[in-house]
Amino acid sequence: MNTEKSKAQMRKGILEYCILLLLEENEAYVSDIIEQLKKSKLIIVEGTLYPLLTRLKNANYLSYRWEESRQGPPRKYYAITDTGRGFLKELDKSWEELVNSIKNIKTIKTGNDEKNS
Repeated sequence: MNTEKSKAQMRKGILEYCILLLLEENEAYVSDIIEQLKKSKLIIVEGTLYPLLTRLKNANYLSYRWEESRQGPPRKYYAITDTGRGFLKELDKSWEELVNSIKNIKTIKTGNDEKNS
């Protein structure tokens, strides 16, 4: 099995959550979102991000506004909506449950490893 492929699938599965977390406090332009994700070692390209942002907007989790740019075309800034904040709270809870489940599995595994020694 290809480890890189599995890691990519794991990252892909949490991108919505990460984007909502990034937009929780401040709105952002797409290149800013990409930069933040890259800083966090979640490498992503615009071609992956735009469909995800559109899906989140269509679900009413994000909104956007256009702002004129001095250096080219207008920029689209994304912000989380109240509905998106509610969804983010649900994702926070799910993330904590998932992390705890993995910790439990590791604890059980470690306990079994110690018994087998």
